[in-house]
Amino acid sequence: MYEGILPLWKEKGMTSHDCVFRLRKILKMKRIGHTGTLDPSVEGVLPICLGQATKVSEYIMNEGKTYIATVSIGESTTTEDADGAIVTKDETVKHFSREQLLEVLNKLTGEIVQTPPMYSAVKVNGKKLYEYAREGKIVERPSRKVTIYTLDLLEEDTEFFGKNVSFSIEISCSKGTYIRTLAVQIGEILGYPAHMSSLVRTASGSFTKAQCLTLEEVNIANESGHLNDSIFPINYALQSWPNVEITTENEKSIANGQVIIAHLLLEKNEKIIYTKDLIPKAVYVKHPTKSGMMKPEKMFSAEKE
Repeated sequence: MYEGILPLWKEKGMTSHDCVFRLRKILKMKRIGHTGTLDPSVEGVLPICLGQATKVSEYIMNEGKTYIATVSIGESTTTEDADGAIVTKDETVKHFSREQLLEVLNKLTGEIVQTPPMYSAVKVNGKKLYEYAREGKIVERPSRKVTIYTLDLLEEDTEFFGKNVSFSIEISCSKGTYIRTLAVQIGEILGYPAHMSSLVRTASGSFTKAQCLTLEEVNIANESGHLNDSIFPINYALQSWPNVEITTENEKSIANGQVIIAHLLLEKNEKIIYTKDLIPKAVYVKHPTKSGMMKPEKMFSAEKE
């Protein structure tokens, strides 16, 4: 039975759920979860949580992501990516300079507002937007603020010219950012319809492509008995917060998941991690209603599950 976080390279043509299904068969274990969906047409880093690590999947999901995307200027689509039907086609000759494009990218760096695409899993009135879209309905969507940390042009061209213009960008962004919507926003500022024609996720939180295995490589490593070499401990997902070693005085209270007096570290930290011999046992946060107290947000049992 494996325990920890396995950085998987999700290949094109598969859903995140497909990856989990395949891994359950390969590893012969049920407690496996992914850390956020990647569309079938997208490839890239998908951290997989094994065993008790499924309890920290939300922490990984909340971290930033890095992508390389291709933006295509000249056509907009129903899904804002290459999978959708063409909505608008502009066959005029486009012409803009590198400086103009860099200015657009600069405008979209920092905190921006996005409206989720109709073909997305965002829920409105308890129903996913893509379900409305499949019924041919368009509903009002709540806009959201996201942060684009860096937005870099990967091309060296000084001029962009033609009926259809494509270029690659690298994006480092916060959770909840829609890169296909960003592609549309780039086109809007340039004055043309646009969509995202390809996407690769190169990093998810602190996990990078270099650390990833494909499903085939996971299968080979599992059969050879070397898969543990590629699995990261639960601590890896908890490294943003300070660790506090459990003492004989509070060991029983923490083991029982009790509400206890708040640790001073919670004054400047969102969470603290209680460890026993450096192994995480509990994540504690400030109690929402009891002043000066803290409560467990996550508990990790002694035995592997």
